[in-house]
Amino acid sequence: MHPLEHRQIKLNTGRLTHLCLADSELYVDATFDEHKAVQALIHDPDNYPVLLYPGKDARDLSKGELRAADFSGRRLVVFLLDATWRLVRPMLRYSRSLQQLPKIMFSNAAPSRYVIKRQPEAGCLSTLEATHELLLALDRSGLDDYSMPEQLISHFMRMQEFQVKCAEENRRPDFIPRNPPGSRLDVQKERTSAGSSRRRIFPTVASS
Repeated sequence: MHPLEHRQIKLNTGRLTHLCLADSELYVDATFDEHKAVQALIHDPDNYPVLLYPGKDARDLSKGELRAADFSGRRLVVFLLDATWRLVRPMLRYSRSLQQLPKIMFSNAAPSRYVIKRQPEAGCLSTLEATHELLLALDRSGLDDYSMPEQLISHFMRMQEFQVKCAEENRRPDFIPRNPPGSRLDVQKERTSAGSSRRRIFPTVASS
């Protein structure tokens, strides 16, 4: 997950996907070249790490272009990039580690079910939807057992219903915000936001 996605978007589909899948890990960084946990997964001889990213050099799972014999009993570890479409490409472009991973993809996926967010073009999916299609393709190829395919999509739709409900309540004429403009808490919030902006302009270096 890109750091901006982690800091600013709390109800993102990458976080929800991680909560739904027991055998998953969520890591935050911009390139992951120095990320110890990610590097350990990539260089573990018992793993076969791949990156889910479409392209001419990617193996299409939907066409059976990846088989169990290709990784000879090693554990298949799939990396997915979670960020806005504007940030995903730079994540890959500036990461030597991710660029060197074999790429996989799927085809003929269902259209996006995202109703509260517009996708930049046809065929684009959220992280959760991409994970769902990935697991379907792995199951059809005999590389994994996706026994509850309705689970992820069900949680995805419930998350959207919750956000739509919150948006509708905020538009009600009798809705009273917790910190009305000009209130003491509102002024304090503005001061805090201004301080946060300065910290973003002059960030401190911290290890992840």
